[in-house]
Amino acid sequence: MPELDDRLTRCFASVFPALEAHQIHTASVESVPAWDSLAAVTLIAVLEQEFDTQIDLMEMPELTSYHAVRDYLQRQIK
Repeated sequence: MPELDDRLTRCFASVFPALEAHQIHTASVESVPAWDSLAAVTLIAVLEQEFDTQIDLMEMPELTSYHAVRDYLQRQIK
């Protein structure tokens, strides 16, 4: 889903502007020092707006990497 990747990459870039383009696809809580609880909430808000979806806050603890977020969104928007 190239469109999903493009949109998701833009979301990550807006929340984590210090990341270079090649770092976004491997971004995770462990690799991005700025990915704290405030950034996580901001990312969720940006994703909800971009993808016009409601993200279950119970899922938030699992959304700790670009790939986890991508997999979640793939399941949500079919």
